[in-house]
Amino acid sequence: MNTKKIALIGLMTAVICVLGPISFPLPVSPVPISLGLLGVLLATYMLGMKWGTVSCLVYLLLGLVGLPVFTGFTGGVGKLFGPTGGYLIGYIFLTLIAGFFIGKWPSKWPLHLVGMVLGVAVCYLFGTLWLGYLLKRTFVEALWIGVIPYIPADMIKIAITLGLGGLVRRQLKKAGFVE
Repeated sequence: MNTKKIALIGLMTAVICVLGPISFPLPVSPVPISLGLLGVLLATYMLGMKWGTVSCLVYLLLGLVGLPVFTGFTGGVGKLFGPTGGYLIGYIFLTLIAGFFIGKWPSKWPLHLVGMVLGVAVCYLFGTLWLGYLLKRTFVEALWIGVIPYIPADMIKIAITLGLGGLVRRQLKKAGFVE
């Protein structure tokens, strides 16, 4: 790991920390629409699987120790054990899955899309299981509360990542910051 890589990890962690607290509550769910997912997707697209996951883990650790980087400018252990905790843990698997696709096929954006959709689906799975457990709801009920209303917004976040992320990643490659 070199200084450039550390700086990029720090920068992308900061992007997640800035976007993560920005959220919009939905009346049908204790889970708000959050821009944190956009930050995680961008970090993964910029840094790839390994360093994108590191960036995500640093973000989660910052929130775990109490910094207000989670939805609604909250942080702490309680947030990870609250209704959104499963989704936050799911971010780790999202970065691994999407990052794998991005790294394996660096110039094939349709496969990047597949990786991001699969990664978000696994994130949804963790979030749905945890939300259902906390609210004492079936898996299907938890899906309707914590996933179905969010799909359109999350597809927009993926589209933004593919567009913006692709442009920025090409510039980072030209500058020698990423492989």
